[in-house]
Amino acid sequence: MTVVEDRIEMAESGSAFTLDELFDRLENMPVPEGYKVEIVEGTICMVPQRDVHWQIIRRIVRALEDTFGMDVNVLSDVRIDFPGLLNGYAPDVAKMREGAEKNAKGVWRHQDVEFIAEVISKGTAVNDYGPKKAAYAQAEVPVYLIADPYQRRCHIYTNPKGDDYATETKVDFGDDVDLTDTPVGLTLATADFPHD
Repeated sequence: MTVVEDRIEMAESGSAFTLDELFDRLENMPVPEGYKVEIVEGTICMVPQRDVHWQIIRRIVRALEDTFGMDVNVLSDVRIDFPGLLNGYAPDVAKMREGAEKNAKGVWRHQDVEFIAEVISKGTAVNDYGPKKAAYAQAEVPVYLIADPYQRRCHIYTNPKGDDYATETKVDFGDDVDLTDTPVGLTLATADFPHD
């Protein structure tokens, strides 16, 4: 089948797809190299990865490895299903609890996520600050960090309550992000975070 035939079949069927069915269809579609694909509230989002984006992700992952060792369960751009309507995200960085395992479908469980970091790009900002933040709070992810190279600032969300976080802390690039009183238990240096 072609993409056009798939779309016609989907429109004619009138049935809603599950998250797994949507991802199965995505696996058969040509996704350009260097693009990240997620499903946010049933909408398929494809965004190109940029150098600035990767440099920040790399520094966050390195800080987690320096603190917890090379065997720490840290994921990047790996599917995790979150609460809400058709939310299959691939966070830029996700630290899983010790002993976390995939579910029967082979997907990581959102209940095992201790920390998520998303790096803003122009195409993802509305999702990262909006529906993804709400889903992470609903999933009770204890710490959600947004690194925003356009604002040159990190936003740290803690204390999830319903579909939001009770606490937001803003830290400018160049200052350290103190996460020592959270399950992450580290201080993240941002002095070398690049910006746009």
